[in-house]
Amino acid sequence: MLAVGATAPQFTGTTSDGSVFSLASTRGRSVVLYFYPKADTPGCTAEARGFTEHYEEFRRKGITVVGVSVDNVAAQRSFVEKCQIPYPLVADHDKSIARQYGVLGLLGYAKRVTFFIDPDGRVAQVVEGMTPGPHLKAALERVRDRPAP
Repeated sequence: MLAVGATAPQFTGTTSDGSVFSLASTRGRSVVLYFYPKADTPGCTAEARGFTEHYEEFRRKGITVVGVSVDNVAAQRSFVEKCQIPYPLVADHDKSIARQYGVLGLLGYAKRVTFFIDPDGRVAQVVEGMTPGPHLKAALERVRDRPAP
């Protein structure tokens, strides 16, 4: 798994709406990049809804939120529609992004890991854990400590 201080690997992937997301497009901005095991499961739904509930707060502070799982585009699309998710969810169906970040679990799902990436593309903080609460809590602490751009 990537450590604090590592350069965040660049990737492109297809989002729930079929568009292409590139991490390179966020250069110069802070990013909350969270990996979750499976769309539309209880923990992942709670996590996505938490980031959705606070999305405007992240946006106002100039922070990009991106979710990634090994689900396919159709599953991501359904999840976005069900939870009204306003930020991109990337379908990592070939598991290449999870592998790059070192978060692919034994059963072939991404582990629940959140990376906070600074504007220079370096990992500033990593949060690991099965339950979604600590991930959102850490993200909110970071956003609330950050001045508006």
